This record gives sequence, structure tokens and C-alpha cells, in this order.
Amino acid sequence: MAFEAKIFASIAEVSASAWDACFPGEAECHAYYAACARGSNRGLKEGAVAAYENGKLVAAAPTFRINFRLDTPFQGPLKRFTERLYPFAKGIMDLPIICLGSPYSERCHIGFQPDLSATGKRAALASLMACLEAHAGAEGTGLVAIKDLSAHDEAAFGTTLLSLGWTRGTSLPIALLDLPFRDEASYLASLSAATRKDIRRKLRNAGSIRVQWRDDLDGVEDVVTSLYEETRERSRLDYGDFELLPDQYFPRVMKALSGTARVALYFAEDELCAFNLVFLEKDRLIDKFLGVRYPLGREHNIYAVSWMENVKECLARGIGTLQTGQTAYGPKLRFGSRLVPSYVYFKHRSAVPYAILKTVNRFIKADRLDPDLRAARALSS
Repeated sequence: MAFEAKIFASIAEVSASAWDACFPGEAECHAYYAACARGSNRGLKEGAVAAYENGKLVAAAPTFRINFRLDTPFQGPLKRFTERLYPFAKGIMDLPIICLGSPYSERCHIGFQPDLSATGKRAALASLMACLEAHAGAEGTGLVAIKDLSAHDEAAFGTTLLSLGWTRGTSLPIALLDLPFRDEASYLASLSAATRKDIRRKLRNAGSIRVQWRDDLDGVEDVVTSLYEETRERSRLDYGDFELLPDQYFPRVMKALSGTARVALYFAEDELCAFNLVFLEKDRLIDKFLGVRYPLGREHNIYAVSWMENVKECLARGIGTLQTGQTAYGPKLRFGSRLVPSYVYFKHRSAVPYAILKTVNRFIKADRLDPDLRAARALSS
């Protein structure tokens, strides 16, 4: 099969209908990435790559360029050590990188026309990757990568990528909660007695929290942004530029995904103390961002309240899966979630740096550096 792949400086240059045909039912669609691109994020440069057959788009993926710090996966004491080291080793620790995927999604969206055969998909993917490598070379960037390849796509295309000279690494897994339950009581009954008791206690002690579901952020845009920033700054985890959002991310995305993006606002009396942005799909609710005002949110057990609110929303809509992302694994696992692996693939056009990176990859695993995952593994062993 003969495919022609092209790099685009912006996803806006790609036909929205042709793009979305490759991603049927996805909330993080062309409109989502276009909304992200309209904001300013100085940490990265976004784009897209697409493959065509006889002028028809048959495969596509978002791309971005970022200055990647080698210590990005590090957390805790190790991160504090590298922070002190960074001013003296900046030239070694900073690597310009061009990636397939997006910092604004928990998985790399590689999409194909539904009627493309399995052989055709592999050939189209090879065309996309060759184009990405050529683009990186033209930009003077040695390192190329795929960010957060899903387990499904890894099973389908991992062998192809390895045959093309790419190296596989592990990324942070995705937490998914399966909800084959008729009501909240049935869900709670599926948990351990201790967890069930803990959730009920927290809900009782939450106080008078008022929940308001909305399809817009009119009048609360600035508060929502400040809640997100406050929560990010208080987190004990730090993934650097990958946590930065474009200007006006929340109102832009809500407007672009009207009816698909919704927000739950949590009020303690008249004060907005938390928000939760979610994306709705036919059988999946994506818990995208939770922002909390401290200490008010902790006093009202907002995490447990919002978790159960999302469970109720899923059950009311007949949605079978609640996706809750790549951080804070401790409570998610206690509340019944399972972890689905994600992967990174990378390649360097210079032999020596590539050999060094492959050696480092053998010892530095993102999923083993996360403190919650380490604690969960310790409990299960």
C-alpha cells in the first residue's frame, strides 16, 4: 500500500470530519485538540501528522515538541536531588523531543479509517512514523517518541514499532473503574468492608455540600483556573511542563465540546470549593481534572464526594467505565479501580545517545517511580 504522510503545524489544517472519522466516539476529538491549540503554552509546540491514500486521510495523530527533562519521571527525594543538580547539568538533562501524542490526553490518539485492514493500519503507522522521524531530522531534533500508547494499540502495533527500530518503555498506567452495577448500593457492596465504611463515613461528615452540574463556566472561569493551579501546586507529584495547560483551557474546552464536556461544581455554602471536569462518551466517563480549595475541600471530604457523584452520573447514564487518570492511585485502587498499562516508544537518530537512552530505559521505569504505585505493590506483595 502506498501512503503519503504529511506534517501539519496545526491540527486546524487537517479536515475535522476526516480526523474524527478515524476516532469514532472519542471525546478528545478534533475540536478538543483545536481548542487546546488556540491557547498559549510556551512549554511546547503542537501539531499533527496524517497519512493519505489517493488524497483520502486514512490515519492521523496529534504531535508536539517539548524540551524534555530526563528527570521528569522522578519524584520525592530523587526529584529534589536532581532539582539541585539541574543548574549544573542543564545541557545534559534537557532533551528537545518531538512526540506522537499530546500532554493534554492520557493516551496517544493514533486513529485509522475504520475500513482500513489490519495490514493497512500497520503500513499507515509506518508511514506516520517515518514522516515524524524525517520532520525531527529537519528540525534538528534527535529524539522522537510516542507518549502513552494504550495497551490496545501496543498489542496491535508493538511488533511493528520494534521492527522499525523503536524501543519500548513503560509509562504511567490508566485507572479504570468498571461499573456493572444497578445502583450505588451495589457498587459499595463490591468494595471491602473497611473501604465501604470509610466512604460512608466521609459522605456523612462532608457537611452541606451543594453540587451543580453545568455545561458552561460562565462567571466562574477564573475561579476554576485558580482551583486547578492551587491543586497542582500542592501536589506531591511534579511532572513539569506536562502539567501546564494552555491559557483559557477550561472555558475553551467546555465551549468546543458542548454536551460532551461537563463540569461539576461543589459549593460549601456559597463558596465554590471544588470543580470536576469530565468528558462523556457512550460507555466511558473521563474524569479529566479535579481542582480543590484547601483546606475547605479536605474538611468536606471533596474527593470522596466527587468520586461518588461521578459513580452516580455513570450509573444514571448507563455508562460502564469511569476513567480516572494517571495519578493518585492509592484511593482509586481502594475504591475498586483496576490499572491498565501504558507505554512509551522512543528512538534517537544518533547511535551513541540512543544507546545511552536504551540503557537508562532498562533501569528507570515511570510506573515504578510513582510513590502511590510503589505503595500499592508493597501492599499486594
